Amino acid sequence: MSGIDAAFIKNFESEVHVAYQMMGSKLRGTVRTKDGVAAKSTTFQKVGKGVAGEKQRHGKVPTMNVHHEPVECLLHDYYAGDWVDRLDELKTNINEQKVVARAGAFALGRKTDAMIFAAAMTTSNSIGSSAAAIGLDRCTDLLVAMGNADVPDDGGRYVWVSWRVWADLLEISQFANLDYVGSDGLVWKGSGAQGKNWLGAIWMPHSGIDRTGGVATCIAYHRSAIGHAIGADVQTDVTWHGDRAAHFVNNMMSQGVCIIDETGVFKLPCLES
Repeated sequence: MSGIDAAFIKNFESEVHVAYQMMGSKLRGTVRTKDGVAAKSTTFQKVGKGVAGEKQRHGKVPTMNVHHEPVECLLHDYYAGDWVDRLDELKTNINEQKVVARAGAFALGRKTDAMIFAAAMTTSNSIGSSAAAIGLDRCTDLLVAMGNADVPDDGGRYVWVSWRVWADLLEISQFANLDYVGSDGLVWKGSGAQGKNWLGAIWMPHSGIDRTGGVATCIAYHRSAIGHAIGADVQTDVTWHGDRAAHFVNNMMSQGVCIIDETGVFKLPCLES
């Protein structure tokens, strides 16, 4: 292997990994993650609620009898490959190299997000019996539902909406006005990402929201309610094929997603304007 090929492969692998971590997946850091799974499946522990009791003097401390339920999460293998023709500029021009590397990283990132959305869509918890346009009342209904379900209000609540619903949210003064949200509520300020901490949850737009028949099924959940298992993180394999005078770049990962506690996952169907 020539020096330029070795440098190309090393740089390519680095670019894919960094791009995936930074921009490939938006949801990965918002759920409960288990890394290094060396099996076809793993389990996440669902822990029930404990009940406190009184203790008589010199008596035994009452046990909470907290219920533990293992939830299985199956892992699946995903690939995103592409051919890179052996042109010197692709091996020496960093900008061109980043374009190809990021394409693979973004493909895997979208798959990670799609897996999380697909799992969340299986919940039976829905805010409202039918789809209606987003409004302050629907947002507060979600807040009430999470509160009634004892979903922890600890900064781990997330709400993902379509870009059209995000635009409609900006028409709600309590959402758009800094007098209500405050400058501290603008998450990832200065990073170029959209997001607001409002009504006890972090609200963000995403292009991967299911949109069918003019209805966007937005998703809300607590970090601990969804499990993301990683058997093999994003990896890249670059091989030379002389008959094609090109490198084949294969990006791959092994991951799985499951709902751990359905009481912390909600659907918010919104009629897009």
